[in-house]
Amino acid sequence: MARLEADISRRQMLGGMAAVVGMFAGFGLAPKEVRAQTPGRPILLTNLRLFDGETLSMREGVEILIEGERITALPPLGQGPEDAQRIDCGGRAVLPGLIDAHWHATLVAVSQIAALTQDVGFIHLMAGREAGATLMRGFTTVRDLGGPAFGLKLAIDKGAVTGPRIFPSGAMISQTAGHGDFRLLSELPRFPDTPPNNIERQGVALVADGADAVLRATREQLMKGASQIKIMAGGGVSSLYDPLDTVQYTEAEMRAAVEAAADWGTYVCAHVYTPGGIQRAIRAGVKSIEHGQLADEEAVRMMADAGAWWSLQPFLADEDSNPKSDPIQQAKQMQVADGTVRAFELAKKHNVSVAFGTDILFNPAGTASQGRQLAKFARFMSPLEALHKATGAAGALLALSGERAPYAGRLGVIAEGALADLLVIDGDPETDLAWLDTPDTSLRLIMKGGRVFKETL
Repeated sequence: MARLEADISRRQMLGGMAAVVGMFAGFGLAPKEVRAQTPGRPILLTNLRLFDGETLSMREGVEILIEGERITALPPLGQGPEDAQRIDCGGRAVLPGLIDAHWHATLVAVSQIAALTQDVGFIHLMAGREAGATLMRGFTTVRDLGGPAFGLKLAIDKGAVTGPRIFPSGAMISQTAGHGDFRLLSELPRFPDTPPNNIERQGVALVADGADAVLRATREQLMKGASQIKIMAGGGVSSLYDPLDTVQYTEAEMRAAVEAAADWGTYVCAHVYTPGGIQRAIRAGVKSIEHGQLADEEAVRMMADAGAWWSLQPFLADEDSNPKSDPIQQAKQMQVADGTVRAFELAKKHNVSVAFGTDILFNPAGTASQGRQLAKFARFMSPLEALHKATGAAGALLALSGERAPYAGRLGVIAEGALADLLVIDGDPETDLAWLDTPDTSLRLIMKGGRVFKETL
């Protein structure tokens, strides 16, 4: 890494930024910033209606002052600094950059068979291209819940690739025959000297049985830079060999992951659908339930009492569902969809903290539905409440990473001191969210960290 950075520095000195951009141009991954701050001059967004990500109403009569990568003030109308670079928003709505709290940056843009069999270089290049598209849909941050996203995150943070901020989990930790065990039956049995399979070598998932093995797997992901840990606590749709009703990992195994994460000041989230798995995860100290569409009243009550988060996805067995050709997978997908409406009802009844996520997986054609998936939340709540689940609420969930959070500053809100991730939109977020389905035309400005990546004002 030191040699690479030294080479980049040399290229910058000899040929300017164009030389660095040229290193990536062949992949279509070069930085795409369209407006840079003039050194020493802040940016002032004017003539706008504000949704701050927290208050479920629109504000008027304020402006947004940005210095460097942060929002430094919300001055009253006409009271911003005279020397600021002004961006007239034309009376449009301004809101925080969106957050997808359940994303798979390296697995979303390839099919399942490609992820299992193709060269890892191809998978990462496809992920890099998709990262730019994700940002252009207005998602300035994603919580990556499984996959080798560390390199992609580093490239984005270095400015070599355009994309969202990434809160990485690293490899999904799974028991044998769990949702993260992608081995073929022909690869069984496994012995102590059996080498890791392709999925484990890539860092997609890691099979660990027993508390000691789970402890080591958790610490390995933290060593790589995980901001939170993902475990598999129950059956899944995409996996063929674990029925949906199975409870995975003993409480002692889950607790090993929770304790290791807590020692590093962060938390564990758990893939799980069913009441038994949810209850076991909550007892073990898991802080975020991923999916949970088959939860019953008691499981949701436990989540509420423990202050756990519910990362919900609008799985509705519609045109946006992850494609499944196997009848077993299709049946499980329908079972989950049948529970989705009740899950939203239970979350509201028991006042569980909910964050938005998509879990688009192995579905290159489905990535364009990311914003549309958020719009579906408005079936269960008001449009501004739905936006809150992908802004202020999701930002509060990310904050559970504590010192392991890779970015210093609040996300999902427009407030003094927060990171300057902003969208200017054509549309009225108080009345409907249809504009989320047309980001090419509806998103008029996309800003991340004070840098403008799109402006058509």
